[in-house]
Amino acid sequence: MAFSAAIILAAGEGTRMKSADPKVLHTLAGKTFLNRVMSSIRALDPGILAVVVHYQAERVAAAARSYDENVTIVQQDDIPGTGRAVQCAMEQLSADGQLDGSVLIAASDMPLLDSDTLRQLMDFHAASGNSATVLTTILDDPTGYGRIIRDSEGHVLRIVEQKDANSSELAVHEVNTSVYVFDAKVLAQAIAGLSNNNAQGEFYLTDALEKAKGFGGVGAYAAPDALAVEGVNDRVQLASLAKQHNRRVCEAWMRAGVTILDPDTTWIEDDVELARDVTVLPGSFLQGHTTVGERAVVGPYTTLIDAVIDEEAVVERSRVQGSHIGKAANIGPWTYLRPGNELGEGTKAGAFVEMKKAHIDNGTKVPHLSYVGDAHVGEHTNIGGGTITANYDGKRKHHTEIGSGVHVGAGNLFVAPVTVGDGVTTGAGSVVRHDVPADSMVYSENTQHVVEGWKPAE
Repeated sequence: MAFSAAIILAAGEGTRMKSADPKVLHTLAGKTFLNRVMSSIRALDPGILAVVVHYQAERVAAAARSYDENVTIVQQDDIPGTGRAVQCAMEQLSADGQLDGSVLIAASDMPLLDSDTLRQLMDFHAASGNSATVLTTILDDPTGYGRIIRDSEGHVLRIVEQKDANSSELAVHEVNTSVYVFDAKVLAQAIAGLSNNNAQGEFYLTDALEKAKGFGGVGAYAAPDALAVEGVNDRVQLASLAKQHNRRVCEAWMRAGVTILDPDTTWIEDDVELARDVTVLPGSFLQGHTTVGERAVVGPYTTLIDAVIDEEAVVERSRVQGSHIGKAANIGPWTYLRPGNELGEGTKAGAFVEMKKAHIDNGTKVPHLSYVGDAHVGEHTNIGGGTITANYDGKRKHHTEIGSGVHVGAGNLFVAPVTVGDGVTTGAGSVVRHDVPADSMVYSENTQHVVEGWKPAE
């Protein structure tokens, strides 16, 4: 059976998050809930991927389009309820063309919903011959969830919310995840007759399951991993889910040959790549598309964001973003590498060094207390402590070029644009405003004045 459409419900505000942001735009492991759910569903290649929006609709729609330019945006009206969201979606999708096949419906507040679980659900639905299938899970503590009540043959009789359940129903540990598969024609008929005659005045999608029974069986597939279908209603649940997910990520990397001394204080996002024999020390955050090469050491207390760390490099107590650190380089402690840096093999960016768009060639060292921005420094140069490249004139950024084999004295100031040739030596406290030819020495003549007895007598 063709997978004709997937509908993601992203219209809610998520009031329990207590946030100015829609719940679906909160993040787990560096990606929004909506991004994660859309990616998992898109991996199954549905004919149409639709996202239903309402609260902060333009913002949520813009986010959805940034994740998938081919997404279909459905605007839910002011009538509340998940059933109403699907009604709006089916009206729009049916107007665009006849749906024929299966339709997957998923809530957007399950950030760990994965494509494997969804594929198993779709396969079960196709094999069962049911008109609808609900994805469930088994919980040790099902408090707060709607219970799945089955008949003796395993078909779903009904979904009972906890507040409406009797004692025997409360004893059931199988719960609803708010993920469903319907045959498209059954779904169209089942949602057409929904009623909002209830205490909340909402159209409930669960009511469509009751109606689907009139067109064939309603089945249930229990997800093997409860974490994959756990929803997030507030920040307490989000923190708990993120912690459990991160623990799994760390354990997977450790089994792949990475040493993580303290998984409880090490956070690794999903797109990070670590080679074998990498060591990650406590208090480290590895984010974005960071990659770390063999035998490199990261941490302690280091943040890497979209960074490339080559083999045998050491990055200690530092923040590195959008930068490439070469083999056996030594970074930190207390180093801040802003985006655009390229540090070669055996380089050093030491204590309290900041760099931005700096290209540092092999063997060059910037040991401490310096700022290097919009600059290129050649091989085997030593930058003295307290050196600054003055790259900004108030309107434009300018480039500094420092050659190879240069010895820069302490407390130097390079006023860009300026070029310093190979083999130059600069004196301590120099202000270099003009180009310096190779193999020269340059210094600024500063006259020292001593004024004795300047302090008034008490």
